[in-house]
Amino acid sequence: MAVPKIAVTAISLFSLLAASPLPAAPRAKPKLVVSIIVDQFRYDYLTRFRSDYHGGLDQLLTQGADFTNAFYEQVPTVTAVGHSIFMSGAMPAVSGIIGNAWYDRAEHQVVTSVCDWNVKTVGGTQEEKGAACTDADPASPKRLLVSTVGDELRDADSDSKVIGISIKARGAILPSGHRAAGAYWFDDVSGHFVSSSFYMEELPKWAQRFNAENLPAKYVDQKWEGFPQWDFHAPAGSRMPYAKLPASPWGNELIEKFTEQAITGEKLGQREATDLLTVSFSSNDYVGHAVGPNAPEVRDMAVRTDRLLAKLFRLIDEKVGMKNVIVVLSADHGAATAPSVAEANKMPGGYLVADVEDAVKSALNRKYGNADWIIPGGETSIYFNYEAIQNAKKPDGRAVTREDVYRTAKEALLAIPQLHVVRVYSREQLDNGIAGDFIARAEMNGYFPRRSGDLNLVFEPGYVPGTKGTSHFSPYAYDRRVPVLFMGPGIRAGRYDATIKPNDIAPTLATLLDIQTPSGSSGRVLTEILQ
Repeated sequence: MAVPKIAVTAISLFSLLAASPLPAAPRAKPKLVVSIIVDQFRYDYLTRFRSDYHGGLDQLLTQGADFTNAFYEQVPTVTAVGHSIFMSGAMPAVSGIIGNAWYDRAEHQVVTSVCDWNVKTVGGTQEEKGAACTDADPASPKRLLVSTVGDELRDADSDSKVIGISIKARGAILPSGHRAAGAYWFDDVSGHFVSSSFYMEELPKWAQRFNAENLPAKYVDQKWEGFPQWDFHAPAGSRMPYAKLPASPWGNELIEKFTEQAITGEKLGQREATDLLTVSFSSNDYVGHAVGPNAPEVRDMAVRTDRLLAKLFRLIDEKVGMKNVIVVLSADHGAATAPSVAEANKMPGGYLVADVEDAVKSALNRKYGNADWIIPGGETSIYFNYEAIQNAKKPDGRAVTREDVYRTAKEALLAIPQLHVVRVYSREQLDNGIAGDFIARAEMNGYFPRRSGDLNLVFEPGYVPGTKGTSHFSPYAYDRRVPVLFMGPGIRAGRYDATIKPNDIAPTLATLLDIQTPSGSSGRVLTEILQ
């Protein structure tokens, strides 16, 4: 039976429409993005303490997307670097944030990642300029060379607000970026949350009212239940009466209370534009350094963080509605097992008691004569005094080159077992590019020629500086593996076991917000969680 022409035409048209993609529906934008980074929080804290979570972490784990294998891919694994990656997606090789501090050859001094003598501290004590930039000095994001999610959000809509909050200046500044309405951190001297003239000339009224309550003075007398050995009073006569407060549960409580006031005072998420709030809970790091990841105090801090997040989420639900909020939570780094615990468990590890700089100086003095070979300032690297190298001579009278110094120093470091150095990468090697395993890639990702040292050192797994507690800085999994949790509209909840990196957070948020990807981002969009 013949098919009528009109039927053929209809069938053809239907086939054409079916084959053509439908136009994408515009993505509903959230009213608020809350980006939370917990300082020194290993991924295994989520699994080891899971039965104790009944608050905010439980909510994220049950209602959100849980990436179980997120690993940083750079060294060092320290606070400033992790916080800079969190909302920029940029490696230190691009962002310029190569550590918490480094020696700046242009400024001829050690600088921190955020110190800036061209601005003033607002709302707290004003330090006099010293021989080196420190954590107590005025601060801004000027050393961060790339944009953040907040910067791109403000470019897309100038009515959007970006606020950053932390105990540490770098924890508030680096995630929030250059165009934030304000970044706020805790001043050990005044006990106030302070900011910088980079953002404002005076604190907003809501912040002034919070400081006027003088909560830190009440907290120093508060006992940590179950841990009576912890005392939060500064020594008598100290000019920093609140210096011990960050290493207590009350540091995080101050952060949460101040964050609530910022949400209310700035009306975050309660206006027409999408706002971004970055919050860094720093006290977990201070406590973790003192006792190590296996201590009961670390478990207690994790459980308290869970409760504080629940409290914060309740306030956000009341003010904004959680259905209108995207939450992302991660950490800036993990931590090594405390060497005392490793030794008791017959595991490798220990304290780095031998001085690597002394070993290098001795080797160079023996071969080329006494000189001031090293400039202090490296965290896991060595900076050489180029003037000393230029003036040095070999025994036969020939000039000493930087390559001579690098080679001699490297041979000395690798020849002394007590130093526990397993690899040394020179500036010369990194300038030419190195290939290899995950450690080699981490070294390349962390190398920024203008700021990095001349020799970058890798120590045996489990070895940390100091004589007690623990630390973090290495390319090993215990320092690199951290949580990445997303929750909110447009997020497909579930467990995701594929390996990702924290650099993926920023481009994923940019996609969810339909904004430009931050300028230095090296991450991928986590499309598997996008509904």
